Amino acid sequence: MDSMFERLLTLPFFRGVTQERMAEIVGKTKFHFLKYLPGTAFIAPGERCTHLKFMLAGSVRITIANASGRFKVGQTLTAPDVICPDFLFGIATTYPCSAEALEPVNILEVDKSDYLNILTSDPVFMFNYLNYLSTNAQKTIDGVMSITMGSIEERLALWVLSLTQVNATDITFTCKARDLCSVFGVQRSSFNAAMEGLQSRGFITYTPNEIHITDRHSMAELLNAPQYI
Repeated sequence: MDSMFERLLTLPFFRGVTQERMAEIVGKTKFHFLKYLPGTAFIAPGERCTHLKFMLAGSVRITIANASGRFKVGQTLTAPDVICPDFLFGIATTYPCSAEALEPVNILEVDKSDYLNILTSDPVFMFNYLNYLSTNAQKTIDGVMSITMGSIEERLALWVLSLTQVNATDITFTCKARDLCSVFGVQRSSFNAAMEGLQSRGFITYTPNEIHITDRHSMAELLNAPQYI
């Protein structure tokens, strides 16, 4: 139990909460513990988000794709973390992604109504969640604006930061280079030069059909954007 507390308290949702206060919450809340074996898909795109899913152990591959499947973003989340908490409330309460266990994964689920009780029980919980949502909302604005502003490197960095979670690793963009050139509105030669530059600095590796982000934090530093780290 102590180990579970320690893992939960590392998450931004519980920042500033004491272990004693966390114990009170656990005593009053119905927590569901689930385990998934490697290769098990446990979230599908379009599935309703009715619980917060806290990862206590293991790692998960998250994949987001557009309707045609021509553009995909993959990321790996490793415990402790929370899977797509942005979609618990609001108009669109469905997951935009799939999730598959890469190794044995332990998940703690909290029902939406129970989590709402947690939020209203203490201003610290409410502040942490609102701060998380606000940060993500600001990322969305930056991502949209990046399509027409900044260098190619900055645009790619903003896409990485907007479409992945803070602690994501093994980030990949699967998309043909010509499609990305069309989205960014740049010539193929300019795009290739930008990719070569990022690769030489150790930020990415790439092929005509995939960009692998070596280090998400480096992309944030490229933008001088500590709020995304």
